[in-house]
Amino acid sequence: MPLRSPGRAWAGLAWLILFVGLGAGCAQAENGLPTADLDIGEQTLTIEIAATDRARRIGLMHRDHLPDDHGMLFIWPRPAQYGMWMQNTRIPLDVAFIDADHTITNIASMTPHSTRIHEAKRPVRYALEVNAGWFERHGVAAGDRVPDLERIVGGND
Repeated sequence: MPLRSPGRAWAGLAWLILFVGLGAGCAQAENGLPTADLDIGEQTLTIEIAATDRARRIGLMHRDHLPDDHGMLFIWPRPAQYGMWMQNTRIPLDVAFIDADHTITNIASMTPHSTRIHEAKRPVRYALEVNAGWFERHGVAAGDRVPDLERIVGGND
């Protein structure tokens, strides 16, 4: 769950940009969030896209399970050193903080129900949450690029 969020105007703009960027190929999760497939490393993740203040605030809270090769992409309208915590989150997760150049700045492992804040090491535009251990199992590490993000977010960096 992110701790820093933009104002409502930025959230609305982010949502509009997201729909323009995703176009007609946009699917929807049961919670109403848009979904997409994201290629990362040699794998494809099905991601829910949290691009509004409300979606980022709720994140993956109150869920008992996250399917394998699924995750949530948090999108912020401007770079900053965002932080995440796990209050009300039942699933052990890893988070990759990703900058505007689509490079992973750092990855943190997060414990369910913890209020410990995990922060980006430098300003980022994105955070990608997946099941704990997913990045390590698939050889994805800090310094790796995620070029497929360009397809998901468009040229709106």
